[in-house]
Amino acid sequence: MKPETLRYRRLALVSYLLLLLWVALWHSTLREPQPYSLLFIFLLYIVPLLLPMRGIFKAKPYTHAWANFITLFYIIHGITVAYAVPHERWFAITELVLSTSMFVGCSLFARHRGKELGLSLPKLKQVMEQEKSRFKQ
Repeated sequence: MKPETLRYRRLALVSYLLLLLWVALWHSTLREPQPYSLLFIFLLYIVPLLLPMRGIFKAKPYTHAWANFITLFYIIHGITVAYAVPHERWFAITELVLSTSMFVGCSLFARHRGKELGLSLPKLKQVMEQEKSRFKQ
């Protein structure tokens, strides 16, 4: 693995673990008691982050790429809470910073590692030429 790719992997992995820890800490102990149970908090905030754990630990570029869809939930949540709940603004900003760094790390790792492994998608021009040649026969 190239040094640049390894740097993005570390960014993705560290920010992933810190985001997982931060979300669990914030929603279980730091915020005011809520009318819903810890099971609800676990299912809504923790479980989505656990889904890509295996692939992220194994440095699979495909998992890093689709983990970004999950990360978008935490980015949106952080923006919403930072705007709407003034007394939790710094908690939300922390979540926003961690989720954004995870998004950047996962995106760049998936891109660079995918290129190293030759997993890139074909160009549209190439696909169109293949389709044309297939129908001309």
